[in-house]
Amino acid sequence: MAFDAQQKGAELGASVKKHSTSILLCAVIGLFWGGFAGLIFGGFVGFLIGRGLKGAAAAVNPQEAFFKATFIVMGRVAKADGRVTEDEIQYARNVMAQMRLDEPRKRQAMSFFSEGKDPGFDLAGVLKPLSIMLRSRPTVKLMFVEIQLQAAMADGEVSEAELSVIDAVCRLLDFGVDSVEEVIARVKGERDFYRHGHDGVDSGVMLKDAYAVLGVSSDASDAELKKAYRRQMSQHHPDKLVSKGLPEEMIEIAKEKCQEIQAAYERIKHARKS
Repeated sequence: MAFDAQQKGAELGASVKKHSTSILLCAVIGLFWGGFAGLIFGGFVGFLIGRGLKGAAAAVNPQEAFFKATFIVMGRVAKADGRVTEDEIQYARNVMAQMRLDEPRKRQAMSFFSEGKDPGFDLAGVLKPLSIMLRSRPTVKLMFVEIQLQAAMADGEVSEAELSVIDAVCRLLDFGVDSVEEVIARVKGERDFYRHGHDGVDSGVMLKDAYAVLGVSSDASDAELKKAYRRQMSQHHPDKLVSKGLPEEMIEIAKEKCQEIQAAYERIKHARKS
């Protein structure tokens, strides 16, 4: 590829503009201590400092850490059975579509997905820092685990190998492995409720799915049902999740979950009034 001086110049100009504050500050300090040569040297140092701080800030950004970990773990889950299926690849693409990623961001997500498929990749190195960032944000951890469970179910059911990865993820995130079975049941209920709704399945089956979405049995009282509904809506409220570290790009995923929860609750209420 030929060297494009105009493009490189534009990139350099944009980078200098981005770090202009640190460049000017260090340049002034350099001018004071070393004259014109100090001015040049200080500006260069300011550029390096600005770029380094930006990188450090990204490294501790919960939203960026969540984004990266989401697709890395998704790749690990997909590869858990030894082969990545087309359904699992399509699920990853569907998540990217829901997030409305532009092409550079899609390529980044796919790169993370590929990293996760490598059996030698260190998941702890990605998830431990995320766990620290989300220490007091259990609802964001829950969202992360739900996304991975949906990835595991992309080809049908959660296999033992996939469940082993999910268990490891929960431990690394300090999520609470004891609650994984409950989350699996709810995520499966959400999947079935969505599919059966589009396939025109018998209303009795849909009602059973609706109870599973809310995580309650059919003999739950109206008060217990409402409590479960409110808890689920609170845990998946898009604005609350984004404020606690969920990437803004994933807000549509949270919205769709809330819509499913609302639809399930309305179906149960309608059935109980009949």
